[in-house]
Amino acid sequence: MNRKKNRYITEAAVIAALYTALTYVSGIFGMSYLGVQFRISEALTIMPIFTPSAILGLLAGCILGNINSPFFAADMVFGSLATLFAALLTRKLRKREIRGFPLFSFLPPIILNSLVVGAEISFLAEGGFSLELFSVSALQVAAGETAVLTVLGIPLYKAVQKLKIYQ
Repeated sequence: MNRKKNRYITEAAVIAALYTALTYVSGIFGMSYLGVQFRISEALTIMPIFTPSAILGLLAGCILGNINSPFFAADMVFGSLATLFAALLTRKLRKREIRGFPLFSFLPPIILNSLVVGAEISFLAEGGFSLELFSVSALQVAAGETAVLTVLGIPLYKAVQKLKIYQ
């Protein structure tokens, strides 16, 4: 294997391991699943800005992190697909900046997770789907995702950018 391929696989594996571990840590405190989520691991969703290997790493980490989800199979499939598409869009939007900051790259995880996980919660909740439950669930997921990306994602972005690892 060549050096570039080795680096890609290693980066993806490290991101997957970090995402999984941080999801479990958040889960210990009841912050990884259901309505208001504050998954520490979601700070890593900014990594596709820097490297395409993060797309695979986030997907694998999300699949493994969702093993403990109360919605198990549904969350492993739909939650992970939301993460995959958010990572692809994050990567695609990385050069769209406002005053040197890739704000648009921070939006796909918020939007896609709120819609997909909000739908998951409302469809799988006791009593079945309701528009009210979907709206509340989507807003709760969006609020948690926004909080994580603001409190942890922005500092992570600045730290990685300052280290100049991905230039």
